[in-house]
Amino acid sequence: MRNKQEILDIMRIFEQENPHPQCELNFHNPYTLLIAVVLSAQSTDKGVNKATESLFKVADSPQKMLNLGEEKLKSYIKTIGLFNNKAKNIMELSRQLVTDFNGEVPADRDTLTKLAGVGRKTANVVMNVWHNQPTLAVDTHVMRIAHRLDFSQGKTPLEVENDLTSVLPTELIKNTNHWLVLFGRYICKAQKPLCEKCPIYDYCHCSDKRKI
Repeated sequence: MRNKQEILDIMRIFEQENPHPQCELNFHNPYTLLIAVVLSAQSTDKGVNKATESLFKVADSPQKMLNLGEEKLKSYIKTIGLFNNKAKNIMELSRQLVTDFNGEVPADRDTLTKLAGVGRKTANVVMNVWHNQPTLAVDTHVMRIAHRLDFSQGKTPLEVENDLTSVLPTELIKNTNHWLVLFGRYICKAQKPLCEKCPIYDYCHCSDKRKI
């Protein structure tokens, strides 16, 4: 694992490059954000946004989702991976929200993880993006980039999350997921890293780093 100062230097470069990074999922309230994040597991944000563009016009609250029904929900999200299981979870979490939380999405990470299909990563995204909390969601992009840049060699998302939050100040933690996701999605791609566009080229020690 890199020393703390190098990690901070790299994150400050990301901050300079993109001081106000944004989640690329489309949403307009905490419920639609929660549903979008649940749908995004093992799927692209672009694919999720395409499906939810129509879905959220008819079901942007837990009760409306229950009124829509599971089979109709599937017709909206059938282009998304694992849509059968995701539809089942979405219906159950919507029922939980109506029954236990008066239709409101809880503003607490531990409570969120008690909802069907909602793990720590999803809860962290909701707390970060909607409630502006310094939580760090570790998805496949963050895991890969954290390993690649030697920020952490943790074998689980929680280990990577703990490694990063132990060295980063609060003001950087909030945007770390966005920076690493965008970096992994558009520059340090898994198949072919765009080294010529890399803002942290001088810090990279990867074996497949290309000379520029």
